[in-house]
Amino acid sequence: MEEFDKEKARKEFEKIAKNLSKEDIVELLSKKEEVESKIGGPLKKFVKEIELFFSLLKDFISGEYKEVPWFTITAIAAALIYLLSPIDLIPDFIPIIGLSDDAFVFYICLTLVEEDLEKYKRWKEERAKKSSS
Repeated sequence: MEEFDKEKARKEFEKIAKNLSKEDIVELLSKKEEVESKIGGPLKKFVKEIELFFSLLKDFISGEYKEVPWFTITAIAAALIYLLSPIDLIPDFIPIIGLSDDAFVFYICLTLVEEDLEKYKRWKEERAKKSSS
């Protein structure tokens, strides 16, 4: 069995992020259900964040939310694409550890974009307050 390699996971994540376009993100948005179907094992703890990732990407692509660096958009999209990728460092079908590389990539992404996610959450909350008034 292949051993999990954090450095390989990080490099793959960075490679995906480096080559993303807006068209790739639009295509990714259409695969939300596919991503959600892969959430299990160590990824379960990222359910809220995955939902937030899709929300942020949607608001960015629609032009509703622009206060986010392109780096954050590509990091989020890369993490989601990595989850969808059939070529993982550890195949997803291996019980328990099969999703550990995916979970590590999400962890990397969250540490990189945490501040921007917090800003986005505040923006969403303010927007919700205004619309309910």
